[in-house]
Amino acid sequence: MAVTAKELAKALGLSQAAVSMALNNKPGVSTATRRKVIEAARRLGYDFSRKAVARGNWKGQFCLVVYRRSGAVVGDTPFFADLTNGVSFGCQKAQYDLLIRYLYEDETLPDQLYTLETSGFRGIILLATELDASALSRFSQIKTPIVILDAYFETADYNYVLINNIQGAFIATNYLISKRRTQPGYLCSSYKISNFAERADGFYKAIRRNGMSTAKSVVYQLTPSQEGAYADMKALLESGEEPADCYFADNDHIAIGAIAALKEAGYRIPEDVAVVGFDDLPLCNYMEPPLTTIHVPTQVMGETAVSRLAEMAEKVDSHAMKIEISTVLVKRKSV
Repeated sequence: MAVTAKELAKALGLSQAAVSMALNNKPGVSTATRRKVIEAARRLGYDFSRKAVARGNWKGQFCLVVYRRSGAVVGDTPFFADLTNGVSFGCQKAQYDLLIRYLYEDETLPDQLYTLETSGFRGIILLATELDASALSRFSQIKTPIVILDAYFETADYNYVLINNIQGAFIATNYLISKRRTQPGYLCSSYKISNFAERADGFYKAIRRNGMSTAKSVVYQLTPSQEGAYADMKALLESGEEPADCYFADNDHIAIGAIAALKEAGYRIPEDVAVVGFDDLPLCNYMEPPLTTIHVPTQVMGETAVSRLAEMAEKVDSHAMKIEISTVLVKRKSV
């Protein structure tokens, strides 16, 4: 017969409140105590399904895990707010509760992963924008179904939902070439993540497709924030760099910051320099001139990740999938 939480508390010499907090992954107990309770519960046959008592059509709980390495890319922005809203809406439709948790890349990461593994979630959506392949290997210990959102790793056999970055960058670069009849430059992020690497692939694919030499594109590495990109571009211009006729930027933040520096230096947008961004942030509509960019259906991404995770949790399909969400060019006045 399975041990109860009350019996578990007695066996461990702990209060029932402490055992309850540990089993339900609530604050109030130390990591060591939580680990002690979980390990004893498993050893003594505690029924973890008791934490998921059915109420109506409720199926359990999913966790959206936001992985933070530096916060240079993942932050409190409309892009990630829309992505989170999509996940939340998808959970409502699929009849799962949602918990959002942040993981930080520091010395406590093993304990954070242990807590995640023992929390009894039916599935995990891992927002892996800032995750690299070496850190991803640490998730192999978790047996809970995982869908990786907004990143892709060739060597890791997971389910993925992400932007079609190559397509978006190709469309943007090809549009610049068709409008300006010259070779575009590239405002790439100085912070390396898989999304930006794929956008670089799309940029250079368009360059080659139009019969141009990739070596002739002017490339500047800028900080992927508006303030950082502005400061970096301003420093380049003050050092005597002559800007290219047009640029594709890895994201809207870079594009907006670079445009501010170019305008401050006396360049007209788009008469002297044209710029295309990526993400279609709300600010793109209100800057002067409005920014031509690549629209990403972020809410669709979030909902799709939940739909795939629900299939995995309910064992509808065991085959790993890579699902890419198409992008759309939004033409405004910066080209």
